[in-house]
Amino acid sequence: MEQILAYLREQNLPESLIRDVKGFRAAYPVEERVQRRVGAPQMHFFGSDILQMAVAGILAGENILLCGPKATGKNILAENLAWIFGRPVYNVSFHVNTDSSTLIGTDTFRDNEVTLRKGPVYQCAAYGGFGILDEINMAKNDAVAVLHATLDYRRIIDVPGYEKIDLHPATRFIGTMNYGYAGTKELNEALVSRFLVIYMPALTEDTLSQIFHSAFPRLKQEAEKQFSGLFLDLQKKADNSEISTKAIDLRGMLAALKLISGGLKPSLAVAMGITNKNFDLFEREMVEDIVRTRIPESWSASEVF
Repeated sequence: MEQILAYLREQNLPESLIRDVKGFRAAYPVEERVQRRVGAPQMHFFGSDILQMAVAGILAGENILLCGPKATGKNILAENLAWIFGRPVYNVSFHVNTDSSTLIGTDTFRDNEVTLRKGPVYQCAAYGGFGILDEINMAKNDAVAVLHATLDYRRIIDVPGYEKIDLHPATRFIGTMNYGYAGTKELNEALVSRFLVIYMPALTEDTLSQIFHSAFPRLKQEAEKQFSGLFLDLQKKADNSEISTKAIDLRGMLAALKLISGGLKPSLAVAMGITNKNFDLFEREMVEDIVRTRIPESWSASEVF
């Protein structure tokens, strides 16, 4: 708990919100059977205003929709919120075949009788979890229909043939969405109205520096500057439609730095984490040129760490 409080103060959250977070955690202890779903995120989210809005929304009993371009930390923020509030996490990654049974559950045969195999939304509702609805704008209509009563003031799930359950008072849902991905569509107004919406801004040099320093404390200052600059260069090229967004991959860049920390040559690590994710030959060559301006071929791992 002390680690969480220190993090919130580092992000300049008002003491009133921090006090309410402590009250929330004390009011809603987690059941032993789902304790394994409570965990710490791999990295902290950096962005005081965004974090403050999200925490205030959760405390007010609202669900949160995080939207914005690729590599803005939507899933990282969702994981951090679950950690801050000490709640079990239930992940749902929407795709074109996600339907109501995927969310609520489906019939199964057990001990010579038909029973309900509970889905992630059902379990989230029962145990006061935080449900992360990833790429929610890929949801089919029948899946969205299930969410309506769950997300609004009714806070119920009516399972046909079984029972109606009321959501645990600590249950919250956090949706994430990107525009422009294959299979995505506009969310209807009825669904959007059930969320507080937070638009995630593009990463800045200061934010990238915080992320890199947090993940890799031994990263040298000059290397940190060049890797931050590389990410921003790629982001600018994508914004100008000179390349696609495939190269804007923070996960890939962090993975490349992890390989470098293990001794791999920086140019090879960046090729694996960033460059080679562009399968179009012309675009890959453009990305290679951008990389060379920031990460010299002559660099060794010792010049980064």
